[in-house]
Amino acid sequence: MQDGPRLKGLVATGGKGSRLRPFTYTGAKQLVPVANKPVLFYAIEQLVAAGVTEIGVVVGDTAAQVQEALGDGARFGARFTFLHQEQPLGIAHTLIVARDFLGDAPFIMFLGDNFLRGGVSVLVDRFLREQPAAQVHLVRVPNPSEFGVAVLDANGQLTRLVEKPAIPPTDLAVIGIYMFRPEVHQIVAGLKPSARGELEITEAIQGLIDGGSRVDALPVEDHWIDTGRMSDILEANRLVLDLLQPSVRGVVDADSRLTGRVVVEEGARVIASTIEGPAIIGRDTLVERAYIGPYTSIYYSCQIVEAELSGSVVLERTRIEGLVRRIEGSLIGRDVRLSGAESRPRAYRLVLGDHSEARLP
Repeated sequence: MQDGPRLKGLVATGGKGSRLRPFTYTGAKQLVPVANKPVLFYAIEQLVAAGVTEIGVVVGDTAAQVQEALGDGARFGARFTFLHQEQPLGIAHTLIVARDFLGDAPFIMFLGDNFLRGGVSVLVDRFLREQPAAQVHLVRVPNPSEFGVAVLDANGQLTRLVEKPAIPPTDLAVIGIYMFRPEVHQIVAGLKPSARGELEITEAIQGLIDGGSRVDALPVEDHWIDTGRMSDILEANRLVLDLLQPSVRGVVDADSRLTGRVVVEEGARVIASTIEGPAIIGRDTLVERAYIGPYTSIYYSCQIVEAELSGSVVLERTRIEGLVRRIEGSLIGRDVRLSGAESRPRAYRLVLGDHSEARLP
């Protein structure tokens, strides 16, 4: 049972999103869709499912986009308070930005680009039942130097956290879902910027440990992804599509064939095409004389004509037409125009932004 103030939620949507460039030059990384739903929405829905409905959303340069996408929270069964962070000065800095909103309530902080397929209800229940000063969640990763790394003693008790170590002491990464009681605020108030110029959440947690407070570290058994790279988005997309329930609310003509788990959303049209699931076709999208292969998500208001795609994610309002080779394992942005050459000589004509990646046969 929970004593005292009700558990609040804190969702961080700031940060530069440098690993997902060029998409994040013009859009918030947390709004990149996974199975036709922004990554951020999964975090919000999981908080609400765990009974957390009063949620502070920390926003930065992409505040207008995030606020427009989320609204006031009513559609999620929640109430949002938007908290402006002038500069991304570290995860612990978001607690300073949110200090008045959080008050003396315990809270769960969810980084908006983190994806946990199984949700957080079990983790929240455990935190409320045990009431440690903090609860962190661990997964084994092949690249621990990119994360905060946990060191446990022989009894599995958390003893030390190291932020992005050059030589990681373990392969246990601390994921971007944290739970705290209000005593963390006193620790955060005394933090100094790290060598990276940020207020590190790992140092705040270490401060609790060093001060004798109870900090629990729980392994996470379900699939977790930090959706910071193209490959992460594609993997999260696969995980969600594996759970897809088939549904056709759009139009599929008699010359088309759907196999496996396929969703055709309202207003979508599939004409003389083959779709092999799991796959999802977004609202008001046209698929004509095309092949859509497994693990492909096409967002809303797209046009896929005389083209083949597989294992890819296509963002909104993009047109792909007349390609002689299949697109595989790709993340294609919004408002893209991708077409094949209509006559010889056939040549590649590309407009690629900074940090783009293209592989051509």
